[in-house]
Amino acid sequence: MNGVVEIQNVSKVIKGKKIIDSISFEVNKGEIFGFLGPNGAGKTTTIRMMVGLIGVTSGDIKIGGYSIKHNFEKAVSHIGAIVENPEMYKFLSGYQNLLHYARLSKGIGKEKIDEVVKLVGLTARIHDKVKTYSLGMRQRLGLAQALLHEPEVLILDEPTNGLDPAGIREIRDHLRMLTREKNMAVIVSSHLLSEMEMMCDRIGIIQGGKLIDVQLINDFVQDSENSYKFEVAPLEKAVAVLAKLHPGMGVEIQETSILAPLTREDIPSVVNELVAADVQIFSINEMVKTLEDRFLEVTENKEEEVYV
Repeated sequence: MNGVVEIQNVSKVIKGKKIIDSISFEVNKGEIFGFLGPNGAGKTTTIRMMVGLIGVTSGDIKIGGYSIKHNFEKAVSHIGAIVENPEMYKFLSGYQNLLHYARLSKGIGKEKIDEVVKLVGLTARIHDKVKTYSLGMRQRLGLAQALLHEPEVLILDEPTNGLDPAGIREIRDHLRMLTREKNMAVIVSSHLLSEMEMMCDRIGIIQGGKLIDVQLINDFVQDSENSYKFEVAPLEKAVAVLAKLHPGMGVEIQETSILAPLTREDIPSVVNELVAADVQIFSINEMVKTLEDRFLEVTENKEEEVYV
């Protein structure tokens, strides 16, 4: 492994129960890594170990080459994080909150505060009290706080929870900008499949404390045979044509259409045979699998335990 974040055979046991079971993955600079799994799968537990909120039972976590277990201060100095919801002093302004957090780290001046405020798009409201902020604005203020000390790694646990569609898009655009302009590694945990598909470069799927798979997002979605939907008549004759061309292939009948697992290269020969058999073809559509489809395929046969 040579990523800026290295998770090496990490396990976590609580009260005799193995919550995290020997997971390993790495995250590189300039990418958004999605940590995907149902609620209770172990995402937050893993993130808490990464930021040092709870200890590692076995294995190790390295941030910027430094071990969380053996060189804690050096390791966490490379991390900016929001675990669950960002907590702010609501009776203070956004700027006063950032000023307070800036005092906790060396070398953070007014220029740096102004830079991160502009980066997250809060310039117009930064001197208003936090109690007047929307949830999306508080998330952006939390993001600004996490970026004050210029971390190499940004870790966000369910960053879009409770946000409206506009707020979700804002957070997504900010994260993309950070990886592009700051070459930052961003780790995002979520159970929202559609968001991960639009936001991430790679994803790791965790279920029942075990890491099931790590893939590029595009490879993961496309790593299966797509289906084609044929709106045809008569249906029975079309099914017979496909059965002759592709014996044993599962063909599904859906009202006025048939759904068949074919490749793009199969389509011309299928169309020719359907026309020759006097089958009327009204439309042909590729049914591309979504991240949700693939997630369910990967996890449907896995026994899941839910942890609190």
